[in-house]
Order: sequence, then C-alpha cells, then structure tokens
Amino acid sequence: MVQQFVPKAEVVRERFAEVRGRVATAATLAGRDPADVRILVATKYVAAEHLGALRDAGVGLIGENRAQDLVAKCALYGDAFDYHFIGHLQSRKTRLVLPLVSLIHSVSTMSVVAEIEARAATVTEVLLEVNIAGEDSKSGIAPAAADAFLSQAAACGKVRFRGLMCMPPLSGDAATVRPYFAQTRELAQRLSSTWQGTYTFDQLSMGTSADYEAAVQEGATIVRIGSVLF
Repeated sequence: MVQQFVPKAEVVRERFAEVRGRVATAATLAGRDPADVRILVATKYVAAEHLGALRDAGVGLIGENRAQDLVAKCALYGDAFDYHFIGHLQSRKTRLVLPLVSLIHSVSTMSVVAEIEARAATVTEVLLEVNIAGEDSKSGIAPAAADAFLSQAAACGKVRFRGLMCMPPLSGDAATVRPYFAQTRELAQRLSSTWQGTYTFDQLSMGTSADYEAAVQEGATIVRIGSVLF
C-alpha cells in the first residue's frame, strides 16, 4: 500500500515558511533574487480530500504526478491552486492534463509533443526533461540529444519549451548532486543561445526536499518539495 500523508495546516505553514527562508538564503548567497524561485509542493502522496490543509497553509503551487489524481484534485479545489504536471506523461493521458495545468515539466517524447499539438486549444508551455546523469531507471532525453529533439519538435507550433527539468541521482549529500544541477543550468544557457527566437530556456525545475538549496544556488527557478513539509 502506498503511504499517504495527512497534512496539518499549522505544521505545513510552519515548515513551508522555513523552506521559503532557506530558499531565500540560498538565492541570496548565489547573488539571485529570491523572488525568482517558486516553491512547488509535490502532492503525489497527499489524497485529494486533504489538499485543503495545503491551501489553508498558504501553498499556491502544487505539482501532480498522475493524470487521474490531477483531475480529481482540480475537481475538488479548482482555482485554489496553480497546477503543474511533474510526473511521467503518457501520450494517451495528455488530453486529461492539458486543460488543467499551466506548465508540464516532463516532456521527453515526440509522441507527447505530437499529442499536445493535436489537442491543445492554445500554446502550451512545457519543460524538456533531461536525464542528466544517464540513468537507465529514469526518463528524459540525453543532454546530447536535446538539439535533435528540439529540431523535430519545432514543427509543432503549440508546444513552447520554456526550460529544463532534471532529477539527479538519489543521494543524501547535496554536494554530490550539485554538479548535475550546474550541468543542467549550463545546458539551458547553451540551448537559450542556440534556439533564440524559437524557445526560451529560462526555467529550471530541479531540486527536491533533499537538495533544493543546492539547486537554488545553481539556478533553479522551481524547486519541487514534499516530504520536508509532511
């Protein structure tokens, strides 16, 4: 059985404030404006009926991993949150996700790109998921394949790439994963130059509860946290 968290608003509020403070400190140390970093709360293990505690705690941006859970949560809470999709996206589930989210973090197949192009009512902003460490267990394209992928995707005018999403190897040591965040930032900078006029790679979704401060110091604009709150 999958463990479900039952969040309490007062606990989440306190811990969320601590995360905001740590994000601000990390950004300041890196010479960045803390306002440029958004904190996304991943709700994979929070049942729809418990999201009210997050709303009451002041959480505004949530990320969902499963299309069916996203549908259920949007049905209950509507515009109480800004919704992003952060999980592996199957092309057949794309139609469910499209009307509900402002950003899809996990685009890495042409089948999903084609499905967005076919079904989106308007331009859809997405992130290109990169498998920054080349791990067989993770989805995402190899960094070296990014340009070829974008060349194919460029024919789909409704799909607008805004940046990159990465998940480095699992590690309890932020210093170990920090180089992967740096590599992702450097890739985004190169792609921004190469694809200027077509795509803008100014958004970096990277960092989780275990390593979000290191991610912020390396340029993350969205950090995805969960367990640190619950």
